[in-house]
Amino acid sequence: MVIPHALVVRLCAQGHVAPLMELSHQLADQGVLVTFVNTEFIHKYVLAALPENFRSNYSGRIRLVTIPDGAVNDEERFILSKMFPLLQYNTPSFIEELILNINEKEEHKITFVIVDGTMGFLLDVAKKLNIPRAAFWPASAWMLFILFKIPTLIDAGVIDLNGFIQEGKLIQLSEGLPAFNPAHLFWVPFGDTNQQEVFFKYLQMCVEHMKGIDHILCNSFPELESPFLKLINNALPIGPLLSTSNSGRQPSSFWAEDFSCINWLDRQPACSVIYVSLGSTTILSKHQLGELALGLELTGRPFLWVSRPTIMENNAAVYSEGFMDRVARRALVVEWAPQKEVLSHPSVACFLTHCGWNSTMEGLFNGVPMLGWPYFADQFLNQTCIVDLWKVGLKLVRDDDGVVGKEEIRKKIEDLMNDEGIRERVSDMKEKGKRAVMEGGASFANLNGFVHTIKREAGNQD
Repeated sequence: MVIPHALVVRLCAQGHVAPLMELSHQLADQGVLVTFVNTEFIHKYVLAALPENFRSNYSGRIRLVTIPDGAVNDEERFILSKMFPLLQYNTPSFIEELILNINEKEEHKITFVIVDGTMGFLLDVAKKLNIPRAAFWPASAWMLFILFKIPTLIDAGVIDLNGFIQEGKLIQLSEGLPAFNPAHLFWVPFGDTNQQEVFFKYLQMCVEHMKGIDHILCNSFPELESPFLKLINNALPIGPLLSTSNSGRQPSSFWAEDFSCINWLDRQPACSVIYVSLGSTTILSKHQLGELALGLELTGRPFLWVSRPTIMENNAAVYSEGFMDRVARRALVVEWAPQKEVLSHPSVACFLTHCGWNSTMEGLFNGVPMLGWPYFADQFLNQTCIVDLWKVGLKLVRDDDGVVGKEEIRKKIEDLMNDEGIRERVSDMKEKGKRAVMEGGASFANLNGFVHTIKREAGNQD
């Protein structure tokens, strides 16, 4: 009898680790062996961030393996316009070699391949080796639908062949769908024009490879994104992919999580704390960081602020003189936090977020009102969902100099904390998300059906 064995490959970015690792755990819980692929460079960060009891390796039915990334130096890794071509041209041969080595030398051969959709070109490797495959989409179904509609956007003159905006008016791609600003297309808020063009063509290529795939796994659920999911062939919503138990679940962060903040939250009144985390990529100027600090101070409320070491470009965070002393009795600043545990804590009242898809799903799943401060990529479209579509949060507005001022931060936090309508709607979405992943829910059924497919395909290889 052939044991089902899935190879899981994801993009080398923080936001792509957690949902695919949670999917891997859920597959393992149902008897599927999982080999989870990291690049050698990223693997060092993941291992360094693990607690001591996990550092030897992942145990049980999940193991980590590594491949090279093809980069010669760190400059190529951190300049995205250099990294994406490297991934496209080098990774397929590395993955093919990995699969062939496993199938030749190990007892349990790879019987299924799950590829992060942002590396969709790797689906062809599985096809070449005659291994069943599926794509996993780590962002919103709305964003995926827009990417599938790139030819329509080009034909309509909204963008040119290089992805640059030609028409600035709101876009509605299908009747019944919300309109959106073309400036919020995935690749547009992505640095200079060269990086935008490289990222656009990379995404376009990845999505082309996803067309015709039998299974596109989405970290979403029908009641959240039904209009978009219905328009994507073979979309299979299996989310929210969030761990509901800490037992046996290995962390999936590039930075060590500071659990002391949970003890601090335990000492705060219920529904009182402002939680601030702008994700793993947001960069703030010294002035903007100062405005954020002063805005939080002006609220007079307790706050937990995740201020990672890289939040200011080329510098550690610099706060105004006396800030830490003034807020010491009602605030905690940490470099990285266990976000799922924080958002589920009863003392947390609202979430100032960059609107990454993982953070958005975590906020919804825990019923926490959100204040949006997007930085790049899909985060602006996610903010549109939070504010305009689901109406579970508010957004911060920049001034004429492009800065979010301290008074804007203070006012919007107060508005959010006092909006009972938002609190009711996000609580309702929380219940819908929890029902989706419980027995009898749509995501639960979809995931079980997918596991059955993996096992059936393994049986066909017996």
